[in-house]
Amino acid sequence: MALRADLDALPIGDEKNVPYRSTVPNACHACGHDVHTTILLGAGLFLARRAAAGRLGGRVRLIFQPAEEVPGGALDVLAAGGIASVDRIFALHCDPRLDVGKIGTRSGPITAACDKITVRVTGPGGHTARPHLTADLVFALGKIITELPAALSRRVDPRSSLSLVWGRVSAGTAANAIPDDGVVEGTVRCLDDQAWHQAPDLLKALLESVSSAYGVLAELTYVRNVPPTVNESVSTAMIDAAAERVLGPDATTPAPQSLGGEDFAWYLESVPGSLCRLGTRRPGSDDDFDIHQPAFDVDERAIGLGVRLMAATALTAICGDAAAAEPLPGGARA
Repeated sequence: MALRADLDALPIGDEKNVPYRSTVPNACHACGHDVHTTILLGAGLFLARRAAAGRLGGRVRLIFQPAEEVPGGALDVLAAGGIASVDRIFALHCDPRLDVGKIGTRSGPITAACDKITVRVTGPGGHTARPHLTADLVFALGKIITELPAALSRRVDPRSSLSLVWGRVSAGTAANAIPDDGVVEGTVRCLDDQAWHQAPDLLKALLESVSSAYGVLAELTYVRNVPPTVNESVSTAMIDAAAERVLGPDATTPAPQSLGGEDFAWYLESVPGSLCRLGTRRPGSDDDFDIHQPAFDVDERAIGLGVRLMAATALTAICGDAAAAEPLPGGARA
């Protein structure tokens, strides 16, 4: 089985006043990947000592993955044979809205597919005084912006949470000229794997329907980023059992679904596994951090708890119920 940690940073300046503040300008671990990497290293050291003593009972592969934020690092790992012969894979991710000592778990979709789309619209252009003699490109672009998301909500099962949200639009340079070119960009997010696979063809058909009604040509560029992260129930149950064993019976809590993307999903397209949430907020504090913020920080006690959880999860996956009698690392020093 395998344990994975993502290790890349973000192009964000670090605003924390702490000894471990980033020393690289405009780059910091504003998502907790440094914590993930430290936890995997700690779990690996513990498991390696057991293996050296002949007490591991199986094989564990540690995957220190680059480029999760791009994304694409998981695909590089897969292409290099990184999960060849792996039967099951696990990972965790910091959750600054969950107290230290709590683990968020969920079977089924936990994060969403996240793809990027660009729609470029072209027409003959013309004068705003005579829109009937040309194709009113800005009006058509406005219809595309409003009607595509609305149509999607009526063409797919709402439980899939397929959504299209625009982030950039550009057209024209003068108030009295209808432009001949315009562009809009956005993201498509989805919790259902089947809906994710169907989304490009569905969006293309809807775009052609809307654009043809206004006499403009519309070109869709659809870029796949990540599929939804769909946790396998057996693997999630292993994390639950490991958390109960080393962190206590009240450690786990249901993790909400997120429409954020996570390229751990690519591994789950090939092997069963599960991603969980690691609480990093100081209990009783008023901290309101979110990931990808320049002030993002964690309670460092979460590191030792993460080591114990990942080591226990590995042993549970390898040994099953027999792992319950085995000693595990204790306390934050693990």
